[in-house]
Amino acid sequence: MPPTIDAFLPATRIAYLSMEIAFDPAVPTYAGGLGVLAGDTMRSCADLELPVVFVTLASREGYFRQEIGPDGTQVEQPDPWDPAARATRLDAMVAVRLEGRAVWIRAWLHLHACPHGGCVPLILLDTQLEQNDPEDRGITDRLYGGDATLRLKQEAVLGIGGERMLRALGFEIRIYHLNEGHAALLPLTLLRRRRLPLDQIAAGPLHYDLDEVRERCVFTTHTPVEAGHDRFPYDLVEQVLGDFFETDQLRLLGGPGALNMTLLALNLSAWVNGVAARHAETARRMFPGYRIRAITNGVHVPTWAHPAFRRLFQTIAPDWAHDPDTLVRADRLPDEAVWNARTDAKARLIEDARQRCGVQLQPDLPAIVFARRMTGYKRPDLLFTDLERLRAIAARHPFQVVVAGKAHPNDRDGKAMIRAVHEHARMLRGAVPLAFLPGYDMALAKVLVAGADIWLNTPLPPLEASGTSGMKAALNGGLNLSVLDGWWAEACEEGITGWGIGQQVAAGDGDHARELYAKLEEAVLPLWHGDRVRWIWMMKQTIARIGSRFHSQRMMRRYAAEAYLR
Repeated sequence: MPPTIDAFLPATRIAYLSMEIAFDPAVPTYAGGLGVLAGDTMRSCADLELPVVFVTLASREGYFRQEIGPDGTQVEQPDPWDPAARATRLDAMVAVRLEGRAVWIRAWLHLHACPHGGCVPLILLDTQLEQNDPEDRGITDRLYGGDATLRLKQEAVLGIGGERMLRALGFEIRIYHLNEGHAALLPLTLLRRRRLPLDQIAAGPLHYDLDEVRERCVFTTHTPVEAGHDRFPYDLVEQVLGDFFETDQLRLLGGPGALNMTLLALNLSAWVNGVAARHAETARRMFPGYRIRAITNGVHVPTWAHPAFRRLFQTIAPDWAHDPDTLVRADRLPDEAVWNARTDAKARLIEDARQRCGVQLQPDLPAIVFARRMTGYKRPDLLFTDLERLRAIAARHPFQVVVAGKAHPNDRDGKAMIRAVHEHARMLRGAVPLAFLPGYDMALAKVLVAGADIWLNTPLPPLEASGTSGMKAALNGGLNLSVLDGWWAEACEEGITGWGIGQQVAAGDGDHARELYAKLEEAVLPLWHGDRVRWIWMMKQTIARIGSRFHSQRMMRRYAAEAYLR
């Protein structure tokens, strides 16, 4: 018999709340990297048998399924799923008062079990209930959908409703881990129970005892982009939350002008971290005066390693899936076996490109892959800054390019970049094969990271928080050619694990484009075409040095030791 919720009570002492969690590649409860990281976190907690319960929204309508029109225009299609197909409905219901109405929330339970026997519960919060006003039933349906009012309601369901649901189910939570600021209303629910006695209120402007609440909250910030921090006008907060928390007190915690959810989480969490060493530095500059540590993200190795590489890893480190540190032995792998695994993984990428967009890639040309969210600071257009230069490089050292990624439905510039990639493909036809693969999701990401010879990442520094896609490519022997920001600033060993772009953080698009072209023309492509032995040596080094270090088992061991067991 599979375990029930009772099997986790009351031993589960840590709650991890995230607006999105990619708990299953086929279930669209994630929009991008934040949710995929949360899914890898969940998988590693099961592997390590950590006492963690995960909480997210049901997101019945998903994010969106991407299609591409004939002119390269992104078309967003619904991507619904039925929670009953992957989760068990629980009897518990709680209510949160929003806009003066009681909004009822039901929980669904999904259990994630790992091959070693570990298992963690995932609670999905759902407002699609007949007890609710029709206007409120869809609050949890669409991930990141709607306007600021709906967004605030979603964050109230996650933070306030999530805490109430955990109590209703019988969990006795000691530590709440807020994955981004979306759940920052949760500490307020704890703070409401810590109001100071009247004789102590006169001692300061804040009427609540912060210390105990802060000790129970861990906050991981992922966003070095100013626009990425949710802000809500206080008149909207009052409209939606009513008298949940006094506005004058909230201004002391969330900022005077508007409720800044990141600032609220910073003020109500004793342990705060960024997701890479450089990102923590950036976060400390954005929010001076706060102690922001660094725990660099990692990826769940068994999830992202291609089957051909999984079989190879088994020959050198039988316990690699549970203890990826042992992949440090990957430099012992036979060259021919590594190249054959690369050929197998690349064949799937070639087939996917043919099926999805009709572009015939070649197995004997290096594949440069760029797959990220399509938005300005990630610069998906940097490679195409000078098409004539690209043609000239390809004439001497032939290569092919694969691009994938979604733009947010409201990001007009991101959508324009997708159209531009299709125009670049037309202009480069006959010189550089270029395939844009639509429908970017976790399943396609697995194909891309496994099939890439060269993984390209070109964010505008210092706006990359971490970035984990390059870690996944490295697991499969893909060599990173990336801007030195986020995790790559820690992992890059020039000419060993890959190549770095931009020693100067302040370098602009022109400088980075010139350096990118120079690296391609003078180092990367000549090596691929002219020195197969050295290329395979680098593949083995990148697996050994990156795969053994940048994994979510290591990440969660650090969270457990440093953040949870304080």
